[in-house]
Amino acid sequence: MCYVAPLAGAVVTSILVRKNQASKLWWLNLMFYGGALFGVIDHLWNGELFLISKNIVSDLMLGIVITAVIFGFWLILGRAVKFRAVAKA
Repeated sequence: MCYVAPLAGAVVTSILVRKNQASKLWWLNLMFYGGALFGVIDHLWNGELFLISKNIVSDLMLGIVITAVIFGFWLILGRAVKFRAVAKA
């Protein structure tokens, strides 16, 4: 279930990307889908056929942490790109 939070973020950003067409949101969207795909592959790798582990609460908390890390990295990446653009000018 650790893939649920990143997948929810991916769905929300997919809707926002369709409305805004912002490239930074597209980056976040891809990162969320990657996090969700990672969660699904992890569950399958560990033999959890129905993608549900024994401890659902800790799995959901892990998904929230993964989503927060993805979002934080996206913020840092956005600032770095903005800083680099200012430095080039």
